[in-house]
Amino acid sequence: MTLKERYSECLAWFRDNMPAASSELKFMDPFQLIVAVILSAQCTDKRVNMVTPALFEAYPTPEALAAASFEDVFPYVKSVSYPNSKTRHLIEMAQMLLARFGGGVPADIDELMSLPGVGRKTANVVASIVYDKPVIAVDTHVFRVAKRIGLSSGKTPFAVETDLERHIAAEERPRAHHWLILHGRYVCTAKKPKCHECGISAYCKYFRSL
Repeated sequence: MTLKERYSECLAWFRDNMPAASSELKFMDPFQLIVAVILSAQCTDKRVNMVTPALFEAYPTPEALAAASFEDVFPYVKSVSYPNSKTRHLIEMAQMLLARFGGGVPADIDELMSLPGVGRKTANVVASIVYDKPVIAVDTHVFRVAKRIGLSSGKTPFAVETDLERHIAAEERPRAHHWLILHGRYVCTAKKPKCHECGISAYCKYFRSL
């Protein structure tokens, strides 16, 4: 099977079987999304969704969060991973949104990455979901799935991102990001992948090697 054929077959399966794939994070606006994605680093979406309702009620806007102290915010996020650094990042991110972007969440990837707590993955998630930018965010799930299936042999998240974007049409990249994340979260899991339940196993390099 050629690489082109592998992409074609996998994407066709996802189109037919996961047409409405979307983020599992709960948010109401771009500000809430960027907060949630910062909190989700090395933490489950389920945990983040337990934390954010109270956080968003207390700090519904960048202005409210920017004016808060570490001691104010920490109790709301203490149950997520790395709560100390994330608390600082959230406050500093809100302050920078006000100082540099008039309180709005920017669409440009580089501008997003200039915000505290926002790396390339977070920037791509926000740009893809909010602004429908033709980018693919590569988190641990996407990285693992892309390499296992044989969609990329990249050794870094950026290399995998580059491979995926080279072979997936721009208009499909926002959905493809969610396809790969959800597939990695529920089927192609890190320790015990559910290969015999997988709809794309016939196209998967890993499965063929078993």
